[in-house]
Amino acid sequence: MDTNSEEFSSSSSTKIVLYSFWQSSCSWRVRFALNLKGLDYEYKAVDLTKGEQFSPEFERLNPLHFVPVLTDGDLIVSDSFAILLYLEEKYPQHPLLPADAKLKAANLQIASIVNSSLQPLHMLSVLNYIGEKVGLEERQLWVEQHMKKGFVALEKLLKKFPCRYATGDEICMADVCLAPQISVAVKRFNIDMSEFPMLSKLYEAYQILPAFQASSPQRQPDAIV
Repeated sequence: MDTNSEEFSSSSSTKIVLYSFWQSSCSWRVRFALNLKGLDYEYKAVDLTKGEQFSPEFERLNPLHFVPVLTDGDLIVSDSFAILLYLEEKYPQHPLLPADAKLKAANLQIASIVNSSLQPLHMLSVLNYIGEKVGLEERQLWVEQHMKKGFVALEKLLKKFPCRYATGDEICMADVCLAPQISVAVKRFNIDMSEFPMLSKLYEAYQILPAFQASSPQRQPDAIV
């Protein structure tokens, strides 16, 4: 991975460019996938705390003002789920989706729960709004309520797959989405994971993976530690 740049342009010495924020779990999913697939990419930091996502330059990449955004040549893809599916199609090395139809469906279901029903509820913009309206204590309660609701559902799904990783003995798309989500729950929001043994076991397995370690927030060029 190359160092970051503050210029939101598509020109790059490498083909793939990832616009990312170090604490964004959506960006983390994509970084994890890129590392698993062994793809070199240029990291371009977008500081969400400074509002850089609202600059005219970034708006041309994603009018929704969200990270991540991935460019590959003249192609621009925003939304982490869409990016993961694109990478899977364009770069088949280390497949993230199993060939088996049932396992593929399970991976897409788990990934969708994280992408649609969990992560959007603790986005920075959402939490800032809740904090301003009802206070920091209520904000934390909001996170815990919705995070645990999603984790309960995921635990039930994962019990069908008593494997090394989410759906088998190889890292797949479900894992790519689960790993950052569990880490955020533990490290950022101090969620008690004793209620979720399946997720806790997976998190232990993820933490020793070089691709996971390299994609972690504190290892990113824009990290503030």
